[in-house]
Amino acid sequence: MKGILKQLYYNNFLPREEIIALLDNITEHMYPMLFEMAQSTVKRVYGNRIFIRGLMEFSNHCKNNCLYCGIRRNNKEVVRYRLSKTQILDSLKKAYNLGYKTFVLQSGEDLYYTDRLLVEIIKEIKSKFPNTALTLSIGERDFDEYEQFFNAGVDRFLLRHETATPSLYNMLHPNMNFENRKNCLYNLKKIRYQTGAGFIVGLPNENNEVLADNLLFLKELNPEMIGIGPLVPHPQTPLSHMKAGSIKKTLLLLALTRLFIPRALIPITSALNTLDERGIEKGIKAGCNVLMLNLSPKSVKTKYEIYKGKEARDMYEIAAIKKKINAIGYVVDMSRGDHIDWLK
Repeated sequence: MKGILKQLYYNNFLPREEIIALLDNITEHMYPMLFEMAQSTVKRVYGNRIFIRGLMEFSNHCKNNCLYCGIRRNNKEVVRYRLSKTQILDSLKKAYNLGYKTFVLQSGEDLYYTDRLLVEIIKEIKSKFPNTALTLSIGERDFDEYEQFFNAGVDRFLLRHETATPSLYNMLHPNMNFENRKNCLYNLKKIRYQTGAGFIVGLPNENNEVLADNLLFLKELNPEMIGIGPLVPHPQTPLSHMKAGSIKKTLLLLALTRLFIPRALIPITSALNTLDERGIEKGIKAGCNVLMLNLSPKSVKTKYEIYKGKEARDMYEIAAIKKKINAIGYVVDMSRGDHIDWLK
């Protein structure tokens, strides 16, 4: 296994059968070697910086019915909310005054926010908060809509693929299909967004073949951002009976992803933080270099419950976060934190 890991470290690629062999046979005593390789790789590209993003969850309405998600359409126990343009801008202003230079606007797939309304919000954000980066995470849209948002000033778009196994994806996403998800991701790349994808660890029927295909899809897509987190079952979803995804396996997949795609920006997901109080430190040691803190108003912060007990680290926690990060030899970076290829 050490030979396979070294091959991946130097070549940033393994064929499918070797990925599966590695996942089948790697033991915990090899994790320190893997994590050291992951940290060496990310430091070679980005140094020891951990980029801070501000996350605004502006609506928990969703037209979809994904089996794992707490804000799925059929969950009648969700207390729904939508933030107005004024509420969004007010919260972003507070964050901007604290030094945030990159914002992530995330919601369920909520068609109340029309293209016209979103373009208004985007243009106002870019006008009021100069020299900031703006990310959208609002799900599947047509090519023309994605292009409108890009032309209005959006820099990045997050759209996790969740799993690259079509049959599993289609089972988890009623009335959706993997081919469309894949097309959306390639459309985002074509438009020249800094594009984010990623997957969940611990889904039903998942095995090492499924995880290998996730890694190979990411290698093929070559996204600028990659989010990987464990399944955190929500009691009001069809997956309520599932065990939470393994933290150890999640860290393993994060480190392998760093070796496959050295230039990616990889966040420590809130799912990892929810399951492990040392999620920040462990994520960084596995090769992560991004952390998102929550900008949403207090009145709605607990209502974006995609999984139970969701960890929502507040935007004002910068001092505490900085202390944690400094303690393991890294530094907080509040800049735009663009993908390395956008800095050329």
